Amino acid sequence: MTAWPSPRIFDGHNDTLLRIMNGQITPQDVADGLPDGHIDLPRARAGGFGGGFFAMFVPSPADKALRYEVMENPPYDLPLPPRLSQSDAHDFITREFAALEALEAAGAVTICRTAAEIEAALGGETMAAVAHIEGAEAISESCAELEPLYARGLRSLGPVWSRPTVFGEGVPFRYPSTGDIGGGLTEAGKRLVSECNRLKIMLDLSHLNEKGVDDIAALSDAPLVATHSNAHAVTPHSRNLTDRQLSQIAERGGMVGINYASAFLRPDGKMLSDFSLDLMMRHLDHLIKFLGEDGVGFGSDFDGALVPEEIKDCAGMVNLRAALRKHGVDDALMQKLAHGNWLRVLRATWGE
Repeated sequence: MTAWPSPRIFDGHNDTLLRIMNGQITPQDVADGLPDGHIDLPRARAGGFGGGFFAMFVPSPADKALRYEVMENPPYDLPLPPRLSQSDAHDFITREFAALEALEAAGAVTICRTAAEIEAALGGETMAAVAHIEGAEAISESCAELEPLYARGLRSLGPVWSRPTVFGEGVPFRYPSTGDIGGGLTEAGKRLVSECNRLKIMLDLSHLNEKGVDDIAALSDAPLVATHSNAHAVTPHSRNLTDRQLSQIAERGGMVGINYASAFLRPDGKMLSDFSLDLMMRHLDHLIKFLGEDGVGFGSDFDGALVPEEIKDCAGMVNLRAALRKHGVDDALMQKLAHGNWLRVLRATWGE
């Protein structure tokens, strides 16, 4: 069997499970190989894509193609979808968890609950998969659902996607803009932070508005992590992190996963994929300036975003490594960016 390119890249965010839920693909397709999309096992092996956080997300009725069309022509300010029903969201997440387990049964992934299990999977023949919920609509204000989900394997949670929840507010897809939009966490949101800390579930800051990030920084005892966000100083998009927020994350020993979504990388905010990876290197340099070499990784948003043509899909991790080498990244930093920093933060968060 062909060796995987090394070091394998562990990734902060993908939406492959949603493709399964939408009926576009099956778990066996991901194991066997696909003609489209961003992730499957053969392409992961070709690119040295070691897996990552597999997001469980409940979609709102929307036309993604129309959203992308609007985002091709800044400035833009897309309206946020309304809140979802908790019971409907919980049903969807339950079925999405089953889809992740079906991926494991098909031999595409190994579900990991500890950093040691991720490390072992990164040396094996499947992708490592950490169960992540993006947007906590499935959780009630009492947080009673958290413990059963943790027992099933949940290890990471974002209190919001961009639409509001009972816990807090997200940022709209707005350019140019900061994330200083709306209020902070609700009382239920503060309770959610406490419960996640108790269970040692990682809290994800990506999509959360600025006041919500401040509240988590004040309340949480864990490293601050944004799984798939970029530098606002390079691309002034509402989804990106300001220098003040990067300083908060650095002070807490946290990290940021660089998002491959074109609109969050391009300084002009356009959702167009025809640009050089030099733009990603600009975000990398800025993030390292604030977070240090131990505070940056990758958070692709594969199967959920329009990514640079030079990457295309997870097989394109070969091209990403080449761009990093060209940029002067040495072996030690390459290892940290690829997966070492994720393992460090997860050990600190999960308490192992």
